[in-house]
Amino acid sequence: MQKTLSIINLPAIRENALRIKALCGNKFFAVVKADAYGHGAEEVSRYIEDIADGFCVAIIEEGIALRVGGITKQILVLTPPLDSYDVSRAKAYNLTLTVNSIQSATLLKGAECHIKVNTGMNRLGCDLSELPSILKKLPPESIDGVYSHLFAPQDESACEFQFAVFERAARLVKTFKPCATAHLSASGGLLSGGKYLFDGVRSGILLYGYAPAGFEAEGFKPALKVFARRTQVTRFIGGGVGYNFADRDYSTLTAYRCGYADGFSRTVPLGEKTLCMDAFVSTENGNLACVMDDADEYAKRCGTISYEVLTSVTRRSERIYER
Repeated sequence: MQKTLSIINLPAIRENALRIKALCGNKFFAVVKADAYGHGAEEVSRYIEDIADGFCVAIIEEGIALRVGGITKQILVLTPPLDSYDVSRAKAYNLTLTVNSIQSATLLKGAECHIKVNTGMNRLGCDLSELPSILKKLPPESIDGVYSHLFAPQDESACEFQFAVFERAARLVKTFKPCATAHLSASGGLLSGGKYLFDGVRSGILLYGYAPAGFEAEGFKPALKVFARRTQVTRFIGGGVGYNFADRDYSTLTAYRCGYADGFSRTVPLGEKTLCMDAFVSTENGNLACVMDDADEYAKRCGTISYEVLTSVTRRSERIYER
């Protein structure tokens, strides 16, 4: 096997899910977009389906894959439909769509939806002033929820502003559909707790053992380790180390099958010097070399965040699930 090897600890993810469920005290939507942040959406979702009240994905194709994989609980697609083809596929697989405008509400034609309100992130969602018109466009039986997203959950003043806007939006939606689920918080909002929890939370990064900026993942367990496989041990004859000039003598060097095409950063050394596209050179000599066991630590070296690391490093990987 030439792929990198990803070891995914499903019991750790399950423990994280139970902890999230206990903290939120209400509905828990497990965010499994981007192939469950690189952990494998179908496997992760099946392992925690009895804990989660529903799942969130980014695009319709991800939702369809979960349905084909046997998931029966609610699946919310976070990106609004862009055309009638999106809506027809979502309806065929019983996916819940996001409505963010009059245009997307018009496309729905009775499909189940959650209304996304812009409370300050300015990424997706309708303005509060548009909400009455959207509600008039939708049959009440199609409205299952209303949600927004905290853009800076670590900042109390920003959260308070968004909370005030969302509270008004949730109150208005519930006049049309009293049982609609209102959810504002993702992982950061969950850790802030209290009034930000509303009727439920959407949690992604905590499910995989890490916390968003400004928070600590105390009590949560990382679930992913990635290993590179040894491909050759070479007697050093001088010259270079991969695409780099050697700055010292070596007796032997080992090539491992993992490079930047596998989702690792070319600017961050693995082994000796920079990576090649498909390999790196090291003084280690084991059959396997651990190339990522802490996404926060590796992200710091890359100048990025754990989210980007997790969704990248299993790109060309064989997944092994610990149960």
